[in-house]
Amino acid sequence: MKRKWKEIFHSFDKRPTPSRCAILEVFEEGKRHLSAEEVYEQLRRKNKKVGIATVYRNLDLLSRMGILRRVNFGDGREHYELVQPSETHHHHLVCVNCGRVIDYSELMDEEREFLDRLEKELEKKHNFRIQSHQVYFYGLCKNCQ
Repeated sequence: MKRKWKEIFHSFDKRPTPSRCAILEVFEEGKRHLSAEEVYEQLRRKNKKVGIATVYRNLDLLSRMGILRRVNFGDGREHYELVQPSETHHHHLVCVNCGRVIDYSELMDEEREFLDRLEKELEKKHNFRIQSHQVYFYGLCKNCQ
């Protein structure tokens, strides 16, 4: 497990248990958006003895700690992705036919300015401090068009 994760665990007064480390290894290897069931299946393939309830509990903990980000693609399941400290903010393009997810981070200046203005207006209008946002675009990927 990478050193930065150990520091995060320490700051939350949590231990990097074998189950937590194994879950993080799955994300470090794949860099994909995984559901709890997919994480569980990958752990089983690696002969790791981790129950599905443990996977759910640890995914929740790791997302609350900011190591994983919870994402929802409208398929009825929560998915998770590894948060990279140096990562640029990104959005998701979701194919409604095959379920393919494309990370989209190439925001043009006009798009970035629009989102910044939108956040400021929403904060002002609703007296709400926005800490982050997620944008999903739904449509058909090039293979399904």
